[in-house]
Amino acid sequence: MGDQYALKFISGKYQGGEFPLKSEKPCVIGRSSELDMVLVEDMVSRKHAKITWATGKLNIEDLGSTNGTFVNGEKILKPSRIKEGDRILIGTSILKLVKAGQSIDMTDAQVKQNLEQVAAQQSAKQTKTAMTGKLEEVPLPDLLQLFYTSKKNGVLVVNGDREGKVYLRQGKVYYAVIDDNHELGPQKSFNRIVTWEVGDFELRPPDPQEFMVELDSSTEGLLMDALRQLDEMRRIQGDLPAADATLTLAVPMSPALRDLTPDELDVLQLIINWGTMQGALDHSPVDDLTVCSAVLNLMQRDYIRLV
Repeated sequence: MGDQYALKFISGKYQGGEFPLKSEKPCVIGRSSELDMVLVEDMVSRKHAKITWATGKLNIEDLGSTNGTFVNGEKILKPSRIKEGDRILIGTSILKLVKAGQSIDMTDAQVKQNLEQVAAQQSAKQTKTAMTGKLEEVPLPDLLQLFYTSKKNGVLVVNGDREGKVYLRQGKVYYAVIDDNHELGPQKSFNRIVTWEVGDFELRPPDPQEFMVELDSSTEGLLMDALRQLDEMRRIQGDLPAADATLTLAVPMSPALRDLTPDELDVLQLIINWGTMQGALDHSPVDDLTVCSAVLNLMQRDYIRLV
């Protein structure tokens, strides 16, 4: 017998539950009570999707559902191969294909009872939340891609050390804010939130409030730019001072101010005004990568020093 798999719920009303896929037995998923996996929610069709075995491999197909079936952020239009680690979005549930644990030995009745217990526990600790989960299970870039392709509306609230909110309209990100500090700006807030790797998320209903400035780039463009900056930041991270470290002008200052670029001059002024890396980051109109690169250059050329 080859590997045995299960679908682990990492978001939605059954979050934390696991559904074993029996060897060589098809699994039909939907809202109808006589199916193999029953997901009782409005966004799931009566017969939504089916998982089948073929030559020892798993395939998934959409059964003409209203809202579609998504694998790793892509809407499937024909039977598609799935493998361990793939994420499947059906309704408000994100399911991850994993190696089966103890659930493989459960009877169908035990599996159903277990999922009902999980749903009851989730319901007891949640209000009417459309979707919840952990960033450790679904990285934010993957989650936002899922929401984009499935055209979700709402506010994605991310709670780690701080609270971030990402506003979605038909899957498109149009605003972002951290700890309701709107002075930071939506672009900078979004770029920071995307780097968070630990915490909880929930997709709340749409928020009617309007914002003076909205993000107009595509979700893919925003993610590509944020991840590019993240890669560059990781490259220089080890050389940067701590965010709360105190910085001051080098006195005496040997290099000439006229040799600085406009960005470097602006960051130098921010260091004078705020005295820390975080102060410069939070009060600069440009992105964090530009500020950090300027700080690094200013330190290396002895314009500023750590206190």
